[in-house]
Amino acid sequence: MIKLFRKIDEFKEYRRSLGQTSIGLVPTMGNLHSGHLSLIEESSKYNEVTIVTIFVNPLQFGPNEDFDKYPRTLEQDLQSIDSLSIEKDILVLAPESASEIYPNGFSTTISISGLTEKLCGSSRPGHFDGVTTVVYQLFNITKPSIAYFGQKDFQQQLIIKKMVRDLELPLQIQTMPIIRDESGLAKSSRNQYLSDSQRTEALELSKKISTIRELLQESSFIDSQISINSILEETLRDERWDYLEVLDSNNLQSISPTTNEAVILGALKVGETRLIDNQVVKIIYAR
Repeated sequence: MIKLFRKIDEFKEYRRSLGQTSIGLVPTMGNLHSGHLSLIEESSKYNEVTIVTIFVNPLQFGPNEDFDKYPRTLEQDLQSIDSLSIEKDILVLAPESASEIYPNGFSTTISISGLTEKLCGSSRPGHFDGVTTVVYQLFNITKPSIAYFGQKDFQQQLIIKKMVRDLELPLQIQTMPIIRDESGLAKSSRNQYLSDSQRTEALELSKKISTIRELLQESSFIDSQISINSILEETLRDERWDYLEVLDSNNLQSISPTTNEAVILGALKVGETRLIDNQVVKIIYAR
């Protein structure tokens, strides 16, 4: 059964009635696609109740980003959740205004250093402060046992895990695999901005990452480094690319002799749409 809440006070009252029930949380900004739905399905397998939050968070958008035009499709989202035919309770918390999450006078920011200064954090100043602040608020409001995030926002899920550890928050974070369409394009709410020709252009992102992954699988990092650096240098001459990097998947630091798993991350702007993607690969530093 789906229960919709638009007011935080009403939601909190209902949440208190659930007591110590096992609760999974799926935080979203709505405009749900199959990636989001896979998180909801995963939560429902292991929790008595799943909470889906739908909130377009103003704090994580920069002044020239797409906050105003970001798709808000609550009725469609409710239908998508209903189509899953989950028998357990699904609570949908869709605050009717930002003031429900950030009451009058709210002036606190949750900021995580060490993971936020590079990649998306470098090109989107303040973005991750907005993410961690809203996620902390949602954790505090919903009090879940476990929260589910997609791997596509790889940097984001690492930052959230760090926040949970540092602040000793009483919940687990589960990262779920990227869901892709048949072409290999990672599912994203922003994909709908793309024309047919731009969707083809966007595949350059996943293909470039796959090429680097294959090099790392075929030989050691040291042996493949010259080829990889050549790809990175050539790619980043193209101004459409925000970044393309190969980093330690545990901490987003440079690959070192102790690294056994790398993440290849890229951000590509197609038209006016900025897309991100990544792949994780086990590596051998040197043979």
